[in-house]
Amino acid sequence: MTTVTIIGAGSTVFAAELVTDFLLTPGLPEGEFRLVDLDPVRLDLAHRYAEHLVARAGRDWTVRSATDRRELLAGSDVVISTIEVAGLATVDHDYEIPLRYGVDQCIGDTIGPGGLFKAFRTVPSVLAILADVEALCPDALVLNHTNPMSITVEAAARSGSVPMWGMCHSVHYTVEQLAEYLGRQPGDLRFRAAGVNHLAWLTELADGDGDLYPALRRAGAVPEIRAQDPVRFELMDQLGAFPTESSGHVSEYVPWFRTHPELVASWAGTDYRGESGFYAKNWPDWRRDNDAQLEAVLAGGEELPFERGGEYPSHIVEAMTSGEPTTIYVSTPNLGWVDNLHQGRVVEVAARVDRDGIHPEPFGSLPEHLASLVRRHQEVNELAVTSLLEQDREAAVHALMLDPLTSAACEIGRIREMFDEMVAAQAEHLPDYLVAGTPGVGAS
Repeated sequence: MTTVTIIGAGSTVFAAELVTDFLLTPGLPEGEFRLVDLDPVRLDLAHRYAEHLVARAGRDWTVRSATDRRELLAGSDVVISTIEVAGLATVDHDYEIPLRYGVDQCIGDTIGPGGLFKAFRTVPSVLAILADVEALCPDALVLNHTNPMSITVEAAARSGSVPMWGMCHSVHYTVEQLAEYLGRQPGDLRFRAAGVNHLAWLTELADGDGDLYPALRRAGAVPEIRAQDPVRFELMDQLGAFPTESSGHVSEYVPWFRTHPELVASWAGTDYRGESGFYAKNWPDWRRDNDAQLEAVLAGGEELPFERGGEYPSHIVEAMTSGEPTTIYVSTPNLGWVDNLHQGRVVEVAARVDRDGIHPEPFGSLPEHLASLVRRHQEVNELAVTSLLEQDREAAVHALMLDPLTSAACEIGRIREMFDEMVAAQAEHLPDYLVAGTPGVGAS
């Protein structure tokens, strides 16, 4: 029997997707879902919907839930983090305060001012979870879906706690999107990618007939196709490789597309193509609407699609249980996996999964100009983690100063002012060491 503990299960739709994946995995006929969330109302919905999915699957799985994770961690085989710390209370601050300083974000939850402050709010909770895992189920497989991915996984690795693997679908979803642009099936494509989460690069893309980059360049010259992914096609044209995150999000990782309103307007489409504040303006409504949709199903409404998806956790457990190997992409410390990225810092690379576990695969070297872009993010992430683990406020300020978009869009002294304003707005959700040095908020 497999015991899967989902911490942050109040992220109801994502938790439902993970539950569905396990229920529809061959070779896992029985098990237990243990759902944890600090919000009892959303946890109750997650619990009821998980039981609904179990009944729909007709499999011998049970569901337990608790607001205190320590009640459920002992005996867990798999622990999955999907937590969101103070998201509703801070999502507007993460977008609107930087915007007043000229830093325009589309998503802003893994890098930039929004992503860094999400890290400062989130990582302490993740480290507390890992301490409980180490005490109660030290042999559990720990999988992270919480953003910001790279900073979270690096903090876990440097804290000396149990191993944590970062899970993100961006590489495979990008390949699916490219298959659509090329008029091919995703399973027909061969590819290699490496970098950091949301800034990995597809250095190879091929099918049985050879290199597909010439065909992708031709597709990118078609106005209707290019309009769907303007920033990524431009990066491919200029840098020679296609990045693995949406145009809107990857435009935050580089300094060339969002430095003033006219430039944003010239590149940004709606939604994930680069719309200003897309995540901040829509995420609270998505969350409310998703919960309402699940309640409607439980009240006898139309069922949602019931099929196994592409998120990695169930596929990892299947490979480890059956011995039939699979390949995934993981965020993990760089132990020689990418030669010209910082060693010991987190990278995103392919990994083989088999009965013996998860095994990252050596990539070699990225083209140097791409590696240089990635190393900058590794350095920002390292400063953020140093700040959190050593309670070093200046390291946090310097991380924001070195962020590629922020440093391109905002004068250095005003970056410190922005930092102080964001701390003041979010003080109740941040570690004390950040608040203590903020003018007008903590002791100087």
